[in-house]
Amino acid sequence: MSQERPDATGGERPEGDEREVRSVTNRVAIAFLLTTAAGIGLFVVYLQGGQVQLEGALLAVALGGLGYGFVLVGRRLLPQGPYTEERDRLVATPEEITAFEDDMERGSPWLARRGFLLKTLALAGGALGLAAILPIRSLGPNPGNTLKTTQWRKGSRVTDEQGNPVPVDTLDVGGVITVFPEGALEDEESQTLLIRYDEEKFQVLDGREDWVTNGYVAYSKVCTHAGCPVGLYQQDTGDLLCPCHQSTFDVNHGARPIFGPAATPLPQLPIEVDDDGYLVAQSDYTEPVGPGFWNRNR
Repeated sequence: MSQERPDATGGERPEGDEREVRSVTNRVAIAFLLTTAAGIGLFVVYLQGGQVQLEGALLAVALGGLGYGFVLVGRRLLPQGPYTEERDRLVATPEEITAFEDDMERGSPWLARRGFLLKTLALAGGALGLAAILPIRSLGPNPGNTLKTTQWRKGSRVTDEQGNPVPVDTLDVGGVITVFPEGALEDEESQTLLIRYDEEKFQVLDGREDWVTNGYVAYSKVCTHAGCPVGLYQQDTGDLLCPCHQSTFDVNHGARPIFGPAATPLPQLPIEVDDDGYLVAQSDYTEPVGPGFWNRNR
């Protein structure tokens, strides 16, 4: 039968504290290791395609083990109190000195095992952190520079909507067709309007003298307001109209907006004629295509 001795507050405390601390410490360590295993399991399940119910169960186990370990540490290993001391008693009795020494000894097992628990806690936190970063993959791949480029490249042949290369004599003055880079008919950002302009009305912008050829000019078909396809061309005025919100662009003056909500011109694609008489791109667009609200500096 265990003996009782007084503690610092005058109560009775059983001996065998070291065994109790060791037992509680082991239980906390098991809880943290369980969290570690569940966190790693959650990571693996997610990488293999995910399963909602299993992921939920693993997350519950991971968080439950972490919470259980913290509760045990707080309730069984840390000082509990309340502690009081009479302010007018300045001299300790022999019994109080003995109780104080016992309390100091009582904390030594916990302090000796604190490093071990901190290591298991670090493992648990690391496993949960590993699982926590996985939802970032659900946001999709990093867009990188894709918002600023299309499928047009230097030497890309201009093809019609059926994928046929466009010869230089395809259109008459005032004619317009939708074209794509060869092999990229499904790329909406690359859709372009090829227009045979009236050379008496058309004004080439400074620095773009070699961007047009044989009376052809190419502008992005993606409206700079909301991304709708610009498709209505008025030959007599040289205006391009977006049917969504009635933004209007002046083809003869760099496709600048002259009406509607669009605030920036349609990007122009530099084109030329190759040795076989087909229209080709000199490069990709030199500025981003589409709505300008995500790139105010362009």
